[in-house]
Amino acid sequence: LALANKESLIVGGPLVKALAAPGQIIPVDSEHAALFQALAAGTRADVRKLVVTASGGPFRGRTREELADVTREQALAHPTWAMGPVITINSATLVNKGLEVIEAHLLYDIPFDRIEVVVHP
Repeated sequence: LALANKESLIVGGPLVKALAAPGQIIPVDSEHAALFQALAAGTRADVRKLVVTASGGPFRGRTREELADVTREQALAHPTWAMGPVITINSATLVNKGLEVIEAHLLYDIPFDRIEVVVHP
């Protein structure tokens, strides 16, 4: 089963996991496809930490005070991708990375405390 979106797994995680055989779900979204390939080199027990990367979004580098004045329109003006409004807001606010952490936990059976989000310098 090629998994192209995180939302279906997050919403139906326990049901999907119960019905799928081990290794049957193959992520095709870029971040998780890369993690899937890297994890193929060993066992889950070998993994000390799983790192999900992030760009930091359009508001990266802003102070807490500056973030207080961000508008919906600014959040919707994604500089790189043309996406729908919900995905664009989730990306700008890094909610999307939270969803990717949940997805990683469900896909790879890695405990949450061993999954980290790193914003690239």
